[in-house]
Amino acid sequence: MDLSKRILPIIVFSQFCCTSLWFAGNGVINDLIITFKLETSALGLLTSAVQFGFIIGTFLFAFFTITDRFSPSKVFFVCALSGAFFNALVVLPNQTIYSLMLLRFLTGFFLAGIYPVGMKIAADYYQKGLGKSLGFLVGALVLGTAFPHLLKGFSGLFPWEYVVYITSAIAVSGGILIFVFVPDGPFRKSAKAIDLSAIFKIFKSPDFRSAAFGYFGHMWELYAFWAFIPLLLTTYVKMHPGTSFNIPLLSFSIIALGGMACVIAGYLSQKFKTIHVATSALVLSCICCLVSPLFFEIKSEVVFVAFAVFWGMVVIADSPLFSTLVANTVSPEFKGTALTIVNCLGYSLTIISIMLFNYLMTFVPLNYLFVILAIGPIIGVSALVSKMVFKKKA
Repeated sequence: MDLSKRILPIIVFSQFCCTSLWFAGNGVINDLIITFKLETSALGLLTSAVQFGFIIGTFLFAFFTITDRFSPSKVFFVCALSGAFFNALVVLPNQTIYSLMLLRFLTGFFLAGIYPVGMKIAADYYQKGLGKSLGFLVGALVLGTAFPHLLKGFSGLFPWEYVVYITSAIAVSGGILIFVFVPDGPFRKSAKAIDLSAIFKIFKSPDFRSAAFGYFGHMWELYAFWAFIPLLLTTYVKMHPGTSFNIPLLSFSIIALGGMACVIAGYLSQKFKTIHVATSALVLSCICCLVSPLFFEIKSEVVFVAFAVFWGMVVIADSPLFSTLVANTVSPEFKGTALTIVNCLGYSLTIISIMLFNYLMTFVPLNYLFVILAIGPIIGVSALVSKMVFKKKA
């Protein structure tokens, strides 16, 4: 079998295993609040702690060009084990909001050596059809993100601590798979020394900046939407007495189906221009933000769930395409750094949007709150359209 055909399923499965660490805290948030007597604001704080850890990790990885100087598979392996370790410590007794935030921060820090590094490994194996390959890879991220919600949906069968144990165990297995079965790719070009100016060189490219700003707009919306899906569903239930949802399982479904959207978008990018497919998805998710108050008023729970599922698909469909655009705008020896710094800045925006959302919950009716997520897509679409118009004129 062609090595590249064997490698992609391993990378995809390992990415799924390891990114399940991301929302492990969100999957058991109600249990954490009850067990450790936390405030309800813990959801926003713990989610932001993971994001902040990821931001610091990606910045340091990019600044020191870690992924481009060392074997990506080894970096992935070490970070998978480390992230799994700190994730598992959440179950220790006598936790406070501060100790939990620290553990989630450290988990997020080591996720910086998993998600962007997984994309770097894929880019080292696939030059043609990179959009399709990253579609599968980001789809795995989506499933990994949703997985703790699925486990929580069946937590009546076992204690909440098992959700944490399982996510840590499969993260370890994902790291081992990459280490054992995925050598450095044939298109990898190693950076021989630290280049502290690499980030500035990368941003000089107008094509890179356009792709990056599209990605930033996408990220403003994505993680706030994911983090507050349980709130979205709970709000609808409160507005329509008599409605009953299995919120963990429905949250899993809304997020997980986005993985299928990533794969579809990857295939579409082979028939249409990648930037056009990415822009279309961003426009659709923006529309979902703006019309969300109308769907909260609809009495049909089937229509509301269908809307939430559609939103969950278009909100993530453009992610692998932006990564493809970023990877294709830089020279091979800086692909890892480019993907990592864009992740760093994009996830920085997620903290702002999540904390703003958390803050406005006190003042804004919940059924109108999701409209603020449209800010990011509007800016992202503007950057992409401006670039397309400029290229057309040129």
